[in-house]
Amino acid sequence: MTTRTARRARRTLRLTGAGAAALLVLSACSSSDDTSSGAATPDPARPSGTVTVFAAASLQESFTALGEEFERTYPGTKVVFNFGGSDTLAASITGGAPADVFAAASTKTMAVVTDAGDNASTPVTFARNQLEIATLPGNPDEVASLKDLTKSGLKVVLCDKAVPCGAAARKALDASGLDLTPVSYEQDVKSALTKVELKEADAAVVYRTDVRAAGDKVEGVDFPESADAVNDYPIVSLEDSRNAAGARAFVALVRSAEGQKALTGAGFLKP
Repeated sequence: MTTRTARRARRTLRLTGAGAAALLVLSACSSSDDTSSGAATPDPARPSGTVTVFAAASLQESFTALGEEFERTYPGTKVVFNFGGSDTLAASITGGAPADVFAAASTKTMAVVTDAGDNASTPVTFARNQLEIATLPGNPDEVASLKDLTKSGLKVVLCDKAVPCGAAARKALDASGLDLTPVSYEQDVKSALTKVELKEADAAVVYRTDVRAAGDKVEGVDFPESADAVNDYPIVSLEDSRNAAGARAFVALVRSAEGQKALTGAGFLKP
């Protein structure tokens, strides 16, 4: 190598080193400026985006209110609900339907999801619910007991036996030794209640919470056998959730003091 060529090589190395040093200084300054201007690194644990919740139909009023509270607490989030019969929802989840949280009206329907390994955590009971008879306003048929539902000519609606409210009603009827043939079996508790609200049925066995939510559209009749057919409501975040942080945060809200207050206010029993 000639002396001229060697000098050229040393110069190139010096310039390269100087340029690298300058880039490091600029990078440090930039980092310092970002810190001083208050720029924050996003918190991956803070909920954001959409949270999809599959929930039993009887949770519609209370969960809708909690969803609104969730969105206020975490600006930029959105809670999307799919309310329906717990058995149908469980089948959808195991079939691959996209969801982040599942809240069921019985441990039996929750087991469909956990047995398939679709849960991301252990289900936790967050509420309990008791049955009540819903009659037409003013109770014109003078229904005062579960036995009265067997009166000739009385049009009674029950939830389908596969649905938690239907299974609970059947348990109460069997324990009482009563034989009742309804005019229809409905796929979820809201559908059963609607039959009475529309005067398409004289009475329906539904949840106490649904009678309360219906207001003056129906009249509620308590019956002692309901104490032996109380349903536990479990909730869980799901394995294939697209928003794990949001799922955990929603479950936490439901289990919080605020969530429990909303649920007991709607007529649910404490877990």
